[in-house]
Amino acid sequence: MGKFEIYIDKAGEHRFRLKAGNGQIILASEGYSSKDGCENGIESVKKNSQDENRFEVTETSSGKPRFNLKAGNGQVIGVSEVYESDGACSNGIESVMKNAPDASVVEVD
Repeated sequence: MGKFEIYIDKAGEHRFRLKAGNGQIILASEGYSSKDGCENGIESVKKNSQDENRFEVTETSSGKPRFNLKAGNGQVIGVSEVYESDGACSNGIESVMKNAPDASVVEVD
């Protein structure tokens, strides 16, 4: 089962990362100025991850795939790692869709 980890980055901002059951990070957030904002971002991921149209696949400058998860207003609410292949990127999207809705939320140091 997946989990969201809330943590404070080096700049003092709140962030979250979604980890799959195997512990791999499958989605990471932007920085939020407050914990409430971060928790709202998690709720947005839980909701928007169930609509495959909210996922946007992009390429890095080296041509490798990654994806963004966007809210209904088009704002990016999470980004993936860089993948080696389109198939691996598709698997990452499926993992977010599967893990996000029921993922627990924990705070980590």
